[in-house]
Amino acid sequence: MENDGELREEQVSKGLSNLALSASGLQHTYLCLSVPGRDLKNVNILCNYIHLQKLELPFNKIKDLSCVSHMPHLIILDASHNHLTDFFGFQAPKNLKEVNFSHNQMSVMKDLAGYSSLTKLILDYNSFSAIRGLEKCERLSHLSLAHNSISHIRGLDHLPLRELCLRGNAIQKIENLQTLRKLQVLDLSCNRIQSLSGLQRNYLLGTVYLESNLITAINEASHLHDLKLLRDLNLLKNPVQDQDDYRLAVIFLLQHLTLLDQQSITAEEKVSSVNKYDPPLEVVAAKDHMTHLLYQLMQPQVIFDSTLPSPDTPYPMLVLTGPQACGKRELAHKLCQEFSEYFGYGACHTTRGPYYGEEDGLDYHFVTKDEFQTMIQMGKFVQTIQYGGHWYGLSRESIERVAREGLACCIHMELEGVYSLKNSYFEPRYVLLIPAAVENYVCCLKARGFYSNAQMETAVSRIDMYAKINRERPGFFDNVISCDDRNEAYVTLKQLVKEYLGLEEQEVNTSSITPGNTSSSELLAANMEDADLTDSYSRNYQNKIQASMTPQRTPSETTSHRREQLIREALNGKSPGAYAELFQRSAPTAPSSLASHSRPTAGPTSSPMRSACLGGPELVEHSSSEESRASSGLSMRSSAGVHSVESLARGSDVGSGLNIEPLDMSMLGQERDSKGRMDSRLTPDAPRLGSERISPTLPSSPGRPGANTKPILPPIPSGRKTNDSGSKL
Repeated sequence: MENDGELREEQVSKGLSNLALSASGLQHTYLCLSVPGRDLKNVNILCNYIHLQKLELPFNKIKDLSCVSHMPHLIILDASHNHLTDFFGFQAPKNLKEVNFSHNQMSVMKDLAGYSSLTKLILDYNSFSAIRGLEKCERLSHLSLAHNSISHIRGLDHLPLRELCLRGNAIQKIENLQTLRKLQVLDLSCNRIQSLSGLQRNYLLGTVYLESNLITAINEASHLHDLKLLRDLNLLKNPVQDQDDYRLAVIFLLQHLTLLDQQSITAEEKVSSVNKYDPPLEVVAAKDHMTHLLYQLMQPQVIFDSTLPSPDTPYPMLVLTGPQACGKRELAHKLCQEFSEYFGYGACHTTRGPYYGEEDGLDYHFVTKDEFQTMIQMGKFVQTIQYGGHWYGLSRESIERVAREGLACCIHMELEGVYSLKNSYFEPRYVLLIPAAVENYVCCLKARGFYSNAQMETAVSRIDMYAKINRERPGFFDNVISCDDRNEAYVTLKQLVKEYLGLEEQEVNTSSITPGNTSSSELLAANMEDADLTDSYSRNYQNKIQASMTPQRTPSETTSHRREQLIREALNGKSPGAYAELFQRSAPTAPSSLASHSRPTAGPTSSPMRSACLGGPELVEHSSSEESRASSGLSMRSSAGVHSVESLARGSDVGSGLNIEPLDMSMLGQERDSKGRMDSRLTPDAPRLGSERISPTLPSSPGRPGANTKPILPPIPSGRKTNDSGSKL
């Protein structure tokens, strides 16, 4: 009975299941029939089973399914792996929802307008070359036409499809899918697709399979950037996988993915992708700082003038930052011209060409890209940024040129440079110049005539970035100035600089002191009592006032200053005698008090250098401060803007009547360390007696990088442009 291919009653009875009420509810009957793999050819016996709701006839040799026309209540039909050639060769059951005709011999799709309840249609492994007849299937949510001969995606307009499988066809282009608003799963694997364009408007897509296609460019993933619900993307066996950093690039372009090429995406990969292709400004600045620090360490190490004002006080700098063409450079030049005794302009290097009116060496140092890269490798830069396709960099020499004049360096840069500079040991004051009226700013950009529309759009967009950082990170900028009116902006900046330097307060306090009034020391003491010395700016201000009113130094301060001066000049090659003495002495002496007392003097022929060179058992020094200064070369003026020790020592001798203790080279390190520890224990209210008195010209330390205290602009050290009579601040 099984060899003739005809379905018998015995087989039917074995395949029936699910006894329940019929659709009419009048009787009990079996609702499901499953007869798989029996090599059946004739199933006409099923015409009598009108109450069936589920019919499964897979893996047979059926060519005719006209019996289905007698099953008005049929819901699920599985006729896969048969020999069917007629597409839906039966009258439409009213409630038919799911049909599986995969692995048959169908070639032409016909109109399915009568199958209004159809929700799932599987037509895999047939011979269809085109999709048609589905326009009226208003409930069709799942359609699979895998492994057919379809070359174009058509005939699916406005269908409520949620899952679409067109795997294993000859499709070359993704098209006509923009109307499938509910599409969630799309399988286009094993086709000839070269671009992902065409999926931009399928916003509900969560899964896209594109395995074994011809996608070659990583940028094609950008077409899926707006698909916020996309979680699973499969690009296995595409040429694009052969590119370097393919996985990180795709993860960066599609941040919402959780599964790529059947592998879960980790949090570490997402962070790495962002740091590689669009790193935050902090990451860019950190990498830039590490690069320049590494190249600098590869060069011969020298002592920089910008590190010499004091071991505890950072070199004073003023940084003007803001969007492109907001007036940073103009205000910096004007400020340096008016405050020429305090500020010097630091010109940056750039690879762009000069604009009209710009001068090489005055506004920028214009170099080629090769020269710029060579300077990076030579460790010439403190920070570099890339903006608008050009490189900009602040060189060490630009800062040193100003520091050698005893001035503070005034520079301007973009926000990226500020982030990079904050990683260095410099602690500048940062002033943000930001346009308040965008329209005026755009007009200013257009009036200059240097920028394209794209460049102007980029510049305008960065205004919000500056404002956001100033809003979300209080204290990142020390002050913010509107630059809509350049004249008003400069007036505000000028007033701000005067407050930083304490010039106005100093003028007012100086003018109020008259011979007939209270003495300057009493007035200073009264002012210090009124000031809140817990504030770093107040302490700095009081130090500047005290420095201008008390130029004399105590013997201990003068000796300590001379020692620092001697080390600096010895390392700079200005004092060969002291340099040789520093390395030739072998027997260190015990540290002695800096108080005034007598010491044994040597004979006229026994100098310290001679004793050291001869290897004498005892080191003998002169008590005469003049001979000590002559032998150590301390009469030379410092290149970092510090008063010569000779003039300070002379003033100290006159004011106090005390002799300066001769310099003990062997105790430089110990004395300097002990002085640092002594100063660290002092507070504004603690008494200072004898050798513990702090130098009046030494400002309070605002804190080194990493400290919790907020850095402030230190006093500008008096330098070559100042008089010897006193400090400018």
